[in-house]
Amino acid sequence: MSLAIVSVLALSGCSAAGGSGGGGDLSYEDSPLNTYMTAMYGDMDQEKLDAQQAETEELVAACMKEEGFEYLPNTQGGGVMISSSDMEDRETEEWVASNGYGMIQSEEQIAEQQAQSEEYVDPNAEYTASLSESEQAAFYETLYGPGPSEEEMEAMEAGDGSYEYNWETAGCQGAAQHEVQGGAQDAFTDPKFAGLFKKMNELYTKAMEQPAIKELDAKWADCMADAGYSEFTSKSEAQMSISEEQNALYENQEFDESGMPLELDAAAMEELRQKEIDLALADFRCSTKTDYMQKSLEAQFALETQFVEDNKSELDAMLAEYATGK
Repeated sequence: MSLAIVSVLALSGCSAAGGSGGGGDLSYEDSPLNTYMTAMYGDMDQEKLDAQQAETEELVAACMKEEGFEYLPNTQGGGVMISSSDMEDRETEEWVASNGYGMIQSEEQIAEQQAQSEEYVDPNAEYTASLSESEQAAFYETLYGPGPSEEEMEAMEAGDGSYEYNWETAGCQGAAQHEVQGGAQDAFTDPKFAGLFKKMNELYTKAMEQPAIKELDAKWADCMADAGYSEFTSKSEAQMSISEEQNALYENQEFDESGMPLELDAAAMEELRQKEIDLALADFRCSTKTDYMQKSLEAQFALETQFVEDNKSELDAMLAEYATGK
């Protein structure tokens, strides 16, 4: 999904994340814009996602063979969807009390992930190990395309939408994904719809500036201040504060003489994890008290409805040209 669309739907996405609180009738699936995106990509579930991954890997293998390399389809790294039941579990105080926002993992969760990683077997590891250094470089460039240029890296890091993914320069993987996913990806780079996606990307900022959202954030902030968190003026700031502290820990990561990362300060990470849980719990309770999820979705969907009405001809033209129906 385009970064623009992710940004457009960010408000409903944040409202559905762990610690949002405030249940009700509206959900992400009710989003007017999500209706268009579903039509673009098809209604995806885990079975379809796995089948899509398998088809993509078969095409990658054929492409690599044509280029003179061996490649065994790798379906172990298939996409994982968060089911509606998983999201419902996260919408409980019990889940938040154990996981916070779900950002900082416990030692047990990390150990479980490491165990799963150790079980993973790359079907192409033996073959790539048999190649010379230059052959390995050619293998991966054929598979993924050349690495991003310095300008592209800067655009990616900026996160301002200036970076545009081009499947034609993404090797066999890019070509296979393009064939399986259909032409929907092309809509995001089609000059005819550049203005449409720019306006979509601006919707999130407009949503946050709505009087209804500002009033909602003010009520939430008053509740948080009563809970001992007077530093936040909007709900989005709370989770972001944990993300920033987590990034700071990784930025101070130390490395050994060979350049391998040393283990992060376990005590500092656990302290941040407890801080996250405490903050997320207060956030959850204040969000429940203010009915944050429902009121924010109501405001966002009203904005999206108007957007669809104002841009219906362009949206319909985009679907007519690029909808996959898969």
